Amino acid sequence: MSDLIQLEKRGHIAILTINNPPANTWTRDSLIALIDIVRELNEDRNIFALVMTGQGEKFYSAGADLKTFADGDKARANEMAQLFGEAFSTLGRFRGVSIAAVNGYAMGGGLECAMACDIRIAEEHAQMALPEAGVGLLPCAGGTQNLPWLVGEGWAKRMILCGERVKADKALQIGLVEEVVPSGKSLEKALELAEMACKQSPSSTARCKTLVMSARDGRSHDDGWRMERELFVELFSTEDQKEGVNAFLDKRKPEWKNR
Repeated sequence: MSDLIQLEKRGHIAILTINNPPANTWTRDSLIALIDIVRELNEDRNIFALVMTGQGEKFYSAGADLKTFADGDKARANEMAQLFGEAFSTLGRFRGVSIAAVNGYAMGGGLECAMACDIRIAEEHAQMALPEAGVGLLPCAGGTQNLPWLVGEGWAKRMILCGERVKADKALQIGLVEEVVPSGKSLEKALELAEMACKQSPSSTARCKTLVMSARDGRSHDDGWRMERELFVELFSTEDQKEGVNAFLDKRKPEWKNR
């Protein structure tokens, strides 16, 4: 496993740290490592939540290293675009709860990585942007798709088409992040939320996440409600459903099996 993505497990929580100083840029190796790690975590039934952060105090991630694209090689551009897309879509499909602890600048692919997570906590000094068009490129790992969903078309166009950079307080105002915390405190807050998520049934959480994310697919309300009922009944085939209900009735904490 690449040292470019450091993995630490604390109980039911996995902490992934982008470790490519000084700006925690993404490389071919780190994208492949992210794909492999998230797939392994999906198979680890003891992991219920994931926290993603950046090494150091200044950068969550500055995105791609532009030197990769300096020579205009289309084959390399295609490989990197595919890897970026696969890496962040894999992160987005993590079966548990994923939380981005945005500990500094999140630019381009760095912001796309954070947007692939379910929840974003930003430190007060953090800044976010999708500046690709300013260097003759475009966001190719979900930026043009996820940003409008989170902040609306107007702010997405301001950030993508005008290259506008937003600070943490503005990101909170427009819905790009869920909370702003003092500098140095994003990981602490993300872990707090992750611990809360771990108290939920992982079997229920995975299905709830599927339902919430399915709203992006343009399904009708009738389809969404039908899916809710179907997945509700499906839970009765899991051990966690029986454990959760009986733990409540027995006035004890549930012991989730994630199956």
